[in-house]
Amino acid sequence: MIDRNDPKMKNSGYFEKVYEIVRLVPAGRVTTYGRIAAMTGYPARSQVVGWALHCNPYQGDVPCHRIVDRNGRLSESYVFGGVGVQRDLLEKEGICFNEEGRIDLDKYQWK
Repeated sequence: MIDRNDPKMKNSGYFEKVYEIVRLVPAGRVTTYGRIAAMTGYPARSQVVGWALHCNPYQGDVPCHRIVDRNGRLSESYVFGGVGVQRDLLEKEGICFNEEGRIDLDKYQWK
């Protein structure tokens, strides 16, 4: 089991790989923590991806607001101002939410 708080994770370059991939997600699209984890070559590390984004030192450069959970829900712990800020940023990019506050991944997911 991977300890997301293990400093070796942060120093191993894994977080930088996450940031590199997240930078590729275009405006008006979202993807999931699990998809980012799979793209790093470690599909079981979706929670570590979340931790990396929570520790994101590149605010404004790494669009972590474009990463959502597997059900199209926003993160309650979005680090740069909370879920309301994350939703606002996505809506400004043209992403719509359903009545339950979820994003239609079939329509908006970057692949």
